Amino acid sequence: MSRAALLVLADGRFPAGGHAHSGGAEAAVKAGRVTGAATLEHFCRGRLHTTGLVAGSLAAAAVLGLPVDELDAAADARTPSPALRTTARRLGRQLVRAARATWPSHELDSLAAEFPKGAHQPVVLGLTARAAGLEPLDAAYCALYESVSGPATATVRLLSLDPFDATGVLARLAPELDRVADRAVEAARRALTEGVDALPAASAPLLEIGAQAHAAWPVRLFAS
Repeated sequence: MSRAALLVLADGRFPAGGHAHSGGAEAAVKAGRVTGAATLEHFCRGRLHTTGLVAGSLAAAAVLGLPVDELDAAADARTPSPALRTTARRLGRQLVRAARATWPSHELDSLAAEFPKGAHQPVVLGLTARAAGLEPLDAAYCALYESVSGPATATVRLLSLDPFDATGVLARLAPELDRVADRAVEAARRALTEGVDALPAASAPLLEIGAQAHAAWPVRLFAS
């Protein structure tokens, strides 16, 4: 295993398309729920313990070798918003392209053939981590970090927030991210024997509602 591969995969410059998405931050800013560093921290903490936990467990389960079609169906069931499902598959399709060029793998080739319109991004992330020789915990960390770093980066543009303040939010959340990553991997290991229903199904209704409204905006800075 090359732990340095995790740095490549988690790097915001990895061409997986995530930079075009705010993780719900744009809708939250317009609604007045995110106005600065303090409210950004609350927003990111909520994402970490809900959609982040779900994504982390799906990614870890993919590394462990659970069936991709079952994981993708589980991701669909945990994503009520059609707009977010579309986004997740679009990001998954983009990630497959980048991953196949970076870590060629027959599993990634099979995934691309089975899901030509894209599988859910956390599932693809897990298979990418597997192809890169990473562990389930690595994949969980990557998914969880994406769940909070995306909104933090977007808020710098949306609110002209000081980048130092945005980075401080991520640093303060780091101990919680450690704990949630462990929970995600524990759930993924349970799913090996209990099936995908053992994976978390934590919900964030305001993110789902905001995503549907955001998709209808005529002018947006971010795709989602």
